[in-house]
Amino acid sequence: MVSGTRSLSLVRDELFTTMEEAESSLEQFIAERHNGSLLQQAVEGLQQVRGALSLIELTGAELLAQEVLDQATDIPADAGSERDEQLAALSNALHVLRRYLESVDAHRQEMPELLLPAINHLRLAGGQAALPESFFFSVRLDQQRPRRATPALDAAAKQTEGRRLRHMYQVGLLGFIREQNALASLKLMARAMNRLDGLYGNEPQGRLCWIAAAALEAQLDGQLLARKSRKQLFSRVDRELKQMLAHAQYETPRSLLKELLYLVALGDSRGPAVTPVRDVFGLTPLPFTDHLLEEEYRRLAGPGQSVMRSLSSAIREELTSLKDMLDLIERGTVQAENLGSLHALLGKLSKTLGMVGLSSAGNSLAAQLQTVAGWREQVVPPPAELNKLAEAVLYVEGMVASLESCERRDSRPGQAQPGREAETFAQHQLKEARIVVVDEAQAGLALAKRSITAYLENGGDRMHLANVPFSLQAVRGGLWFLGQERAALLVAACAEYIQTQMLDAPQMPSEQRLETLADALSSLEYYLEAGAVLRPETQPSVLDLAADSVHALGMKVAV
Repeated sequence: MVSGTRSLSLVRDELFTTMEEAESSLEQFIAERHNGSLLQQAVEGLQQVRGALSLIELTGAELLAQEVLDQATDIPADAGSERDEQLAALSNALHVLRRYLESVDAHRQEMPELLLPAINHLRLAGGQAALPESFFFSVRLDQQRPRRATPALDAAAKQTEGRRLRHMYQVGLLGFIREQNALASLKLMARAMNRLDGLYGNEPQGRLCWIAAAALEAQLDGQLLARKSRKQLFSRVDRELKQMLAHAQYETPRSLLKELLYLVALGDSRGPAVTPVRDVFGLTPLPFTDHLLEEEYRRLAGPGQSVMRSLSSAIREELTSLKDMLDLIERGTVQAENLGSLHALLGKLSKTLGMVGLSSAGNSLAAQLQTVAGWREQVVPPPAELNKLAEAVLYVEGMVASLESCERRDSRPGQAQPGREAETFAQHQLKEARIVVVDEAQAGLALAKRSITAYLENGGDRMHLANVPFSLQAVRGGLWFLGQERAALLVAACAEYIQTQMLDAPQMPSEQRLETLADALSSLEYYLEAGAVLRPETQPSVLDLAADSVHALGMKVAV
């Protein structure tokens, strides 16, 4: 029997006609809740749609049709406003289903994962649990990993180290959930999980750490989206870590392993944590990427929009024209009629900026309108007035740049009162200078971590550490400049440990000690990357985490 995408064409016309009739009946019922016959007509049409999709074996489409049918059957004929959300979800699901079938018919390619958002929207509206991302993903979970070398620690020491690493994971998880520099947060989570895998690699508990480390690496390398479902997944991993550390014979739930392995397959990474997991479980690249799924689902649900990015680009073009006009005015080569165009452009831009939420920037330009209007009579404006307008334009340019900048928070200049743009822009420049200092400190910490790795890989060759204490002292000075005394003391402690225990000592420290030193540097690096230097209230526990690692090294620091 011909099935799937090839057989859709055989029932296409009748199927789409039936769907349109069901949609029409449902829309009429939403408007006329007293007319139960309309709802019955919709249910009968949905039964035919579900039957046809079952016959041609379009799995994802059949599941969505079944969910639609179940929800429609559950709605009473006299449904009131309490069913509005459910009816809206039904209407949206039918729209998505029809768009999906049109796409399958045109491209002869199924992608049932595209239907999961609509399915889950329906299920949640009906009070049911959402289906996992891995619902359409298959993998054998009974594969065994090769044994690996693990440090010889007694049970108490392993518990203590495990709790410290779980704390590290939690700090990164909090940043990931809040979307405060997700990249830095994921790096911290991945490091914690890799270290836990190093502790428990040959024990039953290690299976969770091994696969979760690979999933985090895939999330990073594959630039997977920070979906709500993934925040919930990695939060669930933290809850399982608590159980894992408390019970020696802990066994990870199979459903959790499947979800994590789906991320490994979706990310299509070839990193050191992902590669062995892919090999053991035989994971092959999926025929889609996370970003393709998102783009396609938006296309199904309706035309996707990137309004802010498009508006920003258009506004920047207008600002360029505005700056060109100001340059001509300053040179005295502008004509009187061009000043009228300048006035019109300022008015247009001020209104546009207000519409996109940049009211302060819009007000700054609006405040210049009366001044510019007077220039029509003079042709050559006074230098003081021209400078005021130039300051306002620079301020607006900084505000508009923030529309396109999603990577660095708080990069937007503060709200300025008309006439005080120069002061506000100066404050913005000071903040930018602080960011430069932070960037240099990050570079110093990254250099230290790379040097320690090279030192370890080369059997304790001190040459790789020669400049590290000096580099860390420079980082310490930058942190003092920023008013980060506690972070500066922790960096100084790391520099002292490297000098006394690695450069001056006759023997290199144990690998476990070096990993703990790297944990301290990673925590400090995360503190900087997550913007906590500029907004310390957002990461109150990160320095506690660094301090725990420093104390584990035996360093006495009053922090």
